Amino acid sequence: MADHRSELEHVDVQMIEVGEQMLRVGIKRGRPGRPPLLLFNGIGANLELAEPFMCALHETEAIIFDIPGVGGSPLPSLPYRPSTIARLSARLLDQLGHQQVDVAGVSWGGGLAQQFAHQHANMCRRLVLAATSPGAIMVPGSPRVLWKLATPRRYLDQGFMRRVAPQIYGGAFRDDPDLVVKHGAAMSGASNVGYLYQLLAMAGWTSLPWLWSLKQPTLILAGSDDPIVPPINAQIMARIMQNARLEIVDDGHLFMVTQPARTAAIIEKFLAQATA
Repeated sequence: MADHRSELEHVDVQMIEVGEQMLRVGIKRGRPGRPPLLLFNGIGANLELAEPFMCALHETEAIIFDIPGVGGSPLPSLPYRPSTIARLSARLLDQLGHQQVDVAGVSWGGGLAQQFAHQHANMCRRLVLAATSPGAIMVPGSPRVLWKLATPRRYLDQGFMRRVAPQIYGGAFRDDPDLVVKHGAAMSGASNVGYLYQLLAMAGWTSLPWLWSLKQPTLILAGSDDPIVPPINAQIMARIMQNARLEIVDDGHLFMVTQPARTAAIIEKFLAQATA
């Protein structure tokens, strides 16, 4: 049993060629008999930042990849849109042998999760949206916070990261300097061009025209102290969507980082529910 448990707590990282794009992919094995969870990370975030959450999943297989230009995935030949990444993700899943998955997205990745659920509805069984919004049409965070997010400097300058993390992430980051150091140590981040491509990808993008049409059972999670994406955005999304429920987490923007075990438990309980 101990050997099987350790196997389920390990993230296997490999390079996979999908069409003309190489992707650095992380897979945390799970117990058979349920769809894996495809996870889209936040802007500039390499897959290691999601590893504590992935390893806290007791039953669920989880799949994540560094977005092209981020972490270990090389830059794409051209800029892209969310629809491009959704199509790339579907091709990756085909290569891995998965016809249906559950999908989760964090912050910037929440937009990708919505796009995937819309664009590849038959492949998406359930949807989890964490600390995210409908895109360009949203209730914005503080301009001072958003300005600090406009460059990848926090991924490249540890001193800058320590100074700004409490302001931009809120929650547990406000009171725990060691948490900031630990988070910074796990980041390899995006190149300047890779980060720019991520910003451009979401420029003008919004799910509001079709968000109401998503039929997947959806769990929306929001931090009560989120300076980047105020929780009112989650409340708006929950009202618009056909089959969504909202849960507020008493933390900041990165509650999946600061509370991986609790967040994993909430999500796995939702994923295990029978579909009506």
